[in-house]
Amino acid sequence: MAKAKPKKDDVVIPPTKSDFGGQQLDLFQSFLCNTENERDRLSNTFDLWDSVPRYSVSRQAMDKMRKAGTFTQLLSVPFNYRGRELEAIIQPAWIQNKDSTVTGYYPSANEELIEDALRKIAAEQNYGYFDKPNYRSGVVFSLHMLREELKKRGHTRSYQQIVLSLRILARSSIEIATTDDKNGEGFSINPYFSGLSAVSRSKLDDDPDAKWIVQFHPLVTQAIDAVTYRQFNYAQMMGHRTQLARWLHKQLSLKFTFASLITSFDMRFSTIKRDSALLEGYKLQRQAVAALDDALDELKASGVLSTTQKNEIRGERAKLEDVIYTLTASREFITEIKAANKRQSLSEKSKEIIVGKNLPTKKR
Repeated sequence: MAKAKPKKDDVVIPPTKSDFGGQQLDLFQSFLCNTENERDRLSNTFDLWDSVPRYSVSRQAMDKMRKAGTFTQLLSVPFNYRGRELEAIIQPAWIQNKDSTVTGYYPSANEELIEDALRKIAAEQNYGYFDKPNYRSGVVFSLHMLREELKKRGHTRSYQQIVLSLRILARSSIEIATTDDKNGEGFSINPYFSGLSAVSRSKLDDDPDAKWIVQFHPLVTQAIDAVTYRQFNYAQMMGHRTQLARWLHKQLSLKFTFASLITSFDMRFSTIKRDSALLEGYKLQRQAVAALDDALDELKASGVLSTTQKNEIRGERAKLEDVIYTLTASREFITEIKAANKRQSLSEKSKEIIVGKNLPTKKR
């Protein structure tokens, strides 16, 4: 019997047993590592989706906007993705409080941690699913499982905080639009989580054993299907103190694919400020530069980078216009990048075999 196709306004249809297996999902859940301890530290990062600055407004900034009466209905964030000019237009989630008042939330660092933890859980056997016919992917979990994963990575949250973040991710929507006129105009609009459903014997906010289903954003599903994700040191990334350091770690994992003892990687302050949108809240540029310096020092201290060199670009009257950072990877990061490169190559070859098997045969 054919599976019922999920409808836009329906509760998330539970995945079937077959959605928890298959070669495509096996590729996503397999990592190139030597031990179970190494596997525990690994997860996947997604090229386009993780390049979208979708978690750039802090809870503190939101509180200030509410008090000042400047909380916006839509947030526009321009960014570049591999040379293309794009724009993220984010609509906040409106959440009803226990006193029946309604509060708006933009997804922030809290929600980013929740998504990263769920992606890690999805990379474990029997929890992640990929439904090719209906083109959806996601994860089945309990609040206890998610809370333990966050706690393990140094980000303890209460069940109530986790439920709030899940609701924010399901009710916030993001439009990703082209703005450079290359290959025509285009856009996509979807919630951060395309679906969220739960079954509980008691109140969801207090039930650690509630069974939840999350359906990931279509760009995650597309990456799983096209094998455009990369393995990276998730445990190390989650261990960083600042959100900016975590963003930099993901970007280096995606783009510094040629890391070696004799190569370096250049990043500009202006590029990082634009594409992360995490340095917009500083009144003075020197304060934003100092925050970036601290984040790079964090990457050095944690063993991602070996050295960083800073070249300030100054204009008239010695005004600071930009900063070029030359980054050298640590031996540990180089080893991880080489493993990720090899794993991606093997996955792409495996996908070619899968696609080849599905090609129609010529009639004689």
